[in-house]
Amino acid sequence: MTRPAPADVASVEPFDVLHCTHTAVRQASRQLTQVYDLAIAPAGLTSAQAMLVSRLDELGGAPGGEGPSLQALAKRLSIQVSALTHALRPLVRDGVVELHTDAKDGRIKRAVLTEKGMRQTRQMYELWLAVNRRMDDVLGTGAGSELRALATKVASPEFLAAMTKGPAPDV
Repeated sequence: MTRPAPADVASVEPFDVLHCTHTAVRQASRQLTQVYDLAIAPAGLTSAQAMLVSRLDELGGAPGGEGPSLQALAKRLSIQVSALTHALRPLVRDGVVELHTDAKDGRIKRAVLTEKGMRQTRQMYELWLAVNRRMDDVLGTGAGSELRALATKVASPEFLAAMTKGPAPDV
């Protein structure tokens, strides 16, 4: 038996998920994560791990290199060092990444890819490029570029500053 809604519910504006940017972007993000995870699975990495190892590679974390500090890597990934440390655990466990103490300052930890990690990263790059091409084909000419540009804008510090300043919304 269904109970009638309380009287005060009639005065509440319904939440329309079709007009909610946050909901639409979160749903799209989850689906894109599934698509990319599936596409790069042969490299033995998830899409989150792929972002981490690609930034590590970008910041000089190739085998034999000094590698970036965990603080620099976390900053590039826009995450806290504690979240980075948590994300690195399975990569260290699986022999993809090694952590070293800085030679000059023992308080600093640095990350580098292992040879195995570099092979997986190179394989991931090939798979990632293929899924990006497929994404552009499916979305249509220019839509992938537009989507990336808009996502980059929304992820920018300028967007955050603009959204967190100004008058509070009427409630």
